[in-house]
Amino acid sequence: MTGNEVVYVVDDEETVRRAVARLVRSVGLRAETFPSVAAFLARQAGDHPACLVLDVRMPGQSGLELQAIMGARQRSLPIIFVTGRGTVPMSVRAMKGGALDFLQKPFDSQELLDAIQRALQKSREGRAAESDQARVEGRLATLTPREREVLRLVVKGLLNKQIADELGAAEKTVKVHRGRVMRKMEADSVPDLVRMTQAVGFPRSP
Repeated sequence: MTGNEVVYVVDDEETVRRAVARLVRSVGLRAETFPSVAAFLARQAGDHPACLVLDVRMPGQSGLELQAIMGARQRSLPIIFVTGRGTVPMSVRAMKGGALDFLQKPFDSQELLDAIQRALQKSREGRAAESDQARVEGRLATLTPREREVLRLVVKGLLNKQIADELGAAEKTVKVHRGRVMRKMEADSVPDLVRMTQAVGFPRSP
């Protein structure tokens, strides 16, 4: 624990919000509660590991609609669904959409706490991955168009001579560009470059 994790609780039932918040705070975690999806979306987003305990069915936008809005953001803000009127198709949809867990009300307190701990760990890992991705994208932005071409061919596995033939350039020139790419990307090896480019989806072909 880093001490700044927060558990967001979105449920239209005040008794549920209070009960979950008390449970969360009993183990030293912060809890913030919201009566609706709209209220949650209007919050001031924080820069910390977090997870979302979310009711499925609510007036206005549903929990599943919020999940669709979040999409890939669930990597750093995992969702634990809770519902008193769940169905198998509903739970399947939630899990396929990226939910970490799907619990039926009334849920076991320890079961929810265990799910929250897993979710916060996933949030920490997701935030670390996003931070790494941002660093790599920042390095890519420093490359010239020609250096990006060289990088694309290097991670494709081509040798300097092959890259020179592909680009219609001198092999010595390719070596210079390659050296600059390695320095700007802060890479120790070609496998290191491959890992970075794969992490950000850098194209291997034009």
